[in-house]
Amino acid sequence: MAKKSMVQRELKRQKLVKQYAGRRARLKDIASNTDLPMEERFKARLKLAELPRNSSPTRLHNRCQLTGRPHAYYRKLKLSRIMLRDLASYGQIPGMVKSSW
Repeated sequence: MAKKSMVQRELKRQKLVKQYAGRRARLKDIASNTDLPMEERFKARLKLAELPRNSSPTRLHNRCQLTGRPHAYYRKLKLSRIMLRDLASYGQIPGMVKSSW
């Protein structure tokens, strides 16, 4: 089980990313538009830099929904490999069986 503080930090980041997504997208469009004058694009870059760091989507880290484990994460199921194996062993994931050869 991951530390609760780390899981809460990640939830806080997700909330900030969602909150600032529109503003960040608008500023990025202005900053990358070559038709606009250089001063206006530079002002957009400065405003973009003033946004909170944790509002950037690149700072998000995938974590297991059940345990909060950050490593060995399966995106499709949103679970870590350990929980995936446990749930598959108990038959709680439809269609998944333990392999043997």
